[in-house]
Amino acid sequence: MARAGKALWRRALAPLAIAALVPSVVSASVPASRSIPDQAAEWTAAWTASVEGAYPHGSPIAQPDLSVALPDPGRGFADQTLRMIVRPAVWGKAARIRLSNAFGTQPVTFSSADVGLQASGAMVVPGTNVAVRFAGRDRVTVAPGTSALSDPVPLAWVTSPGDRMLAGRKLAISFRVAGASGPATWHSKALTSSYLSAPGSDVSPADEKETGFPFVAMSWFFLSEVDMRGSGASTIVALGDSITDGTASTINGDDRWPDVLSRRLYAAYGPRFSVVNAGIGGNTIAGPPPGEAPRPNDSPSALARVERDVTSLPNVRTVIWLEGINDLGHGAPLDRIETGAREVVAILRRRLPGVRIVAATVLPSRNSPRGAGVYGSAETDAKRRAYNDFLTGSGLFDAVVDMAAAVSDPATGELKSEFQPNGSIGGPGDKLHPNRAGYAAMARAIDLKTITGIVPGR
Repeated sequence: MARAGKALWRRALAPLAIAALVPSVVSASVPASRSIPDQAAEWTAAWTASVEGAYPHGSPIAQPDLSVALPDPGRGFADQTLRMIVRPAVWGKAARIRLSNAFGTQPVTFSSADVGLQASGAMVVPGTNVAVRFAGRDRVTVAPGTSALSDPVPLAWVTSPGDRMLAGRKLAISFRVAGASGPATWHSKALTSSYLSAPGSDVSPADEKETGFPFVAMSWFFLSEVDMRGSGASTIVALGDSITDGTASTINGDDRWPDVLSRRLYAAYGPRFSVVNAGIGGNTIAGPPPGEAPRPNDSPSALARVERDVTSLPNVRTVIWLEGINDLGHGAPLDRIETGAREVVAILRRRLPGVRIVAATVLPSRNSPRGAGVYGSAETDAKRRAYNDFLTGSGLFDAVVDMAAAVSDPATGELKSEFQPNGSIGGPGDKLHPNRAGYAAMARAIDLKTITGIVPGR
């Protein structure tokens, strides 16, 4: 069926006349660390995934065997189409996407892209796929170390940003790699199923069927950001490590603590706030000491990535920061961690005047076997408590949320027993990452007025 003739779905969702298409804006490939103007706050970040390296550098969870879909990591994806599934926190009548080649070693050409509403699996709701343009063109080539922001994509099937029928629905964002991509920039720990065509296949991103996407990945490749236009929402960024990224939550469950917080905010305020996740598994505040080589699977530190992952986003009003356990687990001295925290906060305040910065206390890892037991040692726990005292007493932050208290067992010093079993892959857990119930407790510990400045109901 031709796109112009797919009217049944649009009539079902939009009984009123469809608004005129929004005008395009010029898009260009930009350095991955460079700040992007928020265009007078008309845009809101609705979904993000912090890129952390090139496949397979990272720590995915429940990743299927990708040896057929991606047989040669050095060559990367080759003449194939990727369909990334993401859940926007808010909706608007136009969207835009960012494709990142931050960790690539060669230019990547995307020959076409589409945005549609996911039906189930790799299937797109008929009539919702809309072609994406970059500076008015179907095709965009993204140089190594840069990203490309698309033109606005009109979403005619979004009748209102506050449409409750869209709350929790997911987008299928499809794009075709022309030729070989080289090492593929990714976010390894998506905890969400996305779909891949076979190498050398001729599947189009406009194809709404699932048959062309036989392979599944539990990671997001190249896609790092989705913005919505006209939602009127403020962006809240959750900056952190694997505990923000959602390790030990449930696959496709959308139950990381930022997800639960997003639903709480929607219930209290409607679509006025958009929570996006800037967590990366294994992340540290400051990275390895000067002169020391990064450890295997190290991601860019918070200090190294804060501009790309936070300050470059549109309409950021609040940052909630939970990080430090990996610095402690790697044996970093307390003064170095505190100095790193001060530097990150200084960047945020310089680049985002008036931003509300909320720190969360670091959770216990007592008796965790991680890091050959360093994470779980009494010494690490003492440093963790001292670091939490620094967070609450430093005056650096506009507020501090005591997430540690929400999940700690005072009798054992560990995570509460009910928060320990692993929800992603089963088993008893690692006494470091909370499960679904633990993440929900963390989100409930946040006073909504503290992060919004608005009493719920007003």
